[in-house]
Amino acid sequence: MKTRVTEILGVNYPIVQGGLAYLAYAELAAAVSNAGGLGQITAATLGTPEKLRAEIHKTRSLTDRPFGVNFAISRHEGKYEHLLEVAIEEKVSAISITGGNPQPVLERLKDEDIHSLVLVSGVRQAQKAEALGADIVMAVGQEGGGHLGRDDIGTMVLVPRVVESVSIPVLASGGIGDGRGLLAALALGAEGVEMGTRFIATQECIHASDTYKQALLNGKETDTVVIKRSLGAPARAIKSQFTEAIIQKELEGATYEDLKNDISGKANQHYIYDGNVESGFGWAGQVMGLIHDVPTVQQLIDDMIQSATIGRKRLDEIFGGTI
Repeated sequence: MKTRVTEILGVNYPIVQGGLAYLAYAELAAAVSNAGGLGQITAATLGTPEKLRAEIHKTRSLTDRPFGVNFAISRHEGKYEHLLEVAIEEKVSAISITGGNPQPVLERLKDEDIHSLVLVSGVRQAQKAEALGADIVMAVGQEGGGHLGRDDIGTMVLVPRVVESVSIPVLASGGIGDGRGLLAALALGAEGVEMGTRFIATQECIHASDTYKQALLNGKETDTVVIKRSLGAPARAIKSQFTEAIIQKELEGATYEDLKNDISGKANQHYIYDGNVESGFGWAGQVMGLIHDVPTVQQLIDDMIQSATIGRKRLDEIFGGTI
């Protein structure tokens, strides 16, 4: 496949793995890159420069393909510069920025030979990212897992709106987990996709508990809820008694202080690492309704390309010739 995204990132397929807090480490990132996409490791949940450097080295020991480092800068609370310097020193292929103002990171990257991707949930954010020098924007619709935009705009509308509003390449994100989603994203004008939830249900996502993966297998598209909406930071998670209790507290007027333990990284880890459904939660998008197996990353990406090709042939037939 050839799009501006594959050319910029130096990958075979325009498929980017999301940052996945507490889950995006060397094994998963290398597997995605080896399969032809762009894998990423997460800086935010590694925490220290030494751990990030070690994880970059580990990833390089597992792949000679390009990979990126994700900076969920809201998690760093302004204390990410030392981690960013490590990624720059190590000359990683790409840096993606999510969950905050990307300006300081993009300004630091201006004179570096590192490609930049910025997650956006609206047109204005995309235009700002482009003006600041981003190479690629990732437009996430409200179907996605984890933190979302506040305007509840679906991927089907958001992606073409962003595409027509910027000149840099756009990746579609939110509700995408197979070749049909990839083909649809390309039809909407995107030049590739970013996926998070689907990559959790893979064999190389070794840090995700069996409970977490089984929930993704068993769940339907209706089995997610949005928490933290009352805090101005809506985020989609698996529906459970724990997340339903969070929503109820929000409805009753709970403040951040009231909720901080329930929505903390530790609560997230209780579920995704230990499978503890009573004291934690897991992020997931509505795409969980399309997850029916836990393949290797290579199998997943191969299947995506195959099903996208089949879908394209179907469109050829519908249009009465090659499109």
